[in-house]
Amino acid sequence: MATATKTRKASKVSRTSRKPSARRRIAARKSKPKAKTATKAKAAPRQQSFVANHLDPNAFEGGLRAYAKYRDLGIAAATNGLARAHVIKMVPPCDPAVVSKRHYHDVDFQMIYVLKGWIKGEYDGETVTMREGSCWLQPPKIKHTVLDYSDDCELLEIILPADFDTVELER
Repeated sequence: MATATKTRKASKVSRTSRKPSARRRIAARKSKPKAKTATKAKAAPRQQSFVANHLDPNAFEGGLRAYAKYRDLGIAAATNGLARAHVIKMVPPCDPAVVSKRHYHDVDFQMIYVLKGWIKGEYDGETVTMREGSCWLQPPKIKHTVLDYSDDCELLEIILPADFDTVELER
């Protein structure tokens, strides 16, 4: 109680008879209520369920591209559409006339990891060859073209959201 009284007296003195010390000015700034900033309403997290997916060589099916087979890993269903993950097995031999269609994907996130072989692509004017163990992020709507790939090329792709549009571009 005595401490509180002393503090009040010191405050009165500092306000009337002299300038507050640097320490008091800092304390006064810290104690001022901060202006509220508009915060973006956070959506409720989607329900997710446990899923395990084991290698089955017969699980590869057709999909977005005729030159690729896809093995769905069950992530889209388990995350209620939040994300999709699949293994892509490129169909040999690579025919540049078929694969070299410039396009982009309307996604929030797209990451690709090379499991086997190699793949060559062009991303907004930069040609890159990715090999086994390579990983890359394709920013949303980056314009790209598959140029070539090895006969044994396999990729892991993770995309958000699970359902997205692919836009083919004219050359």
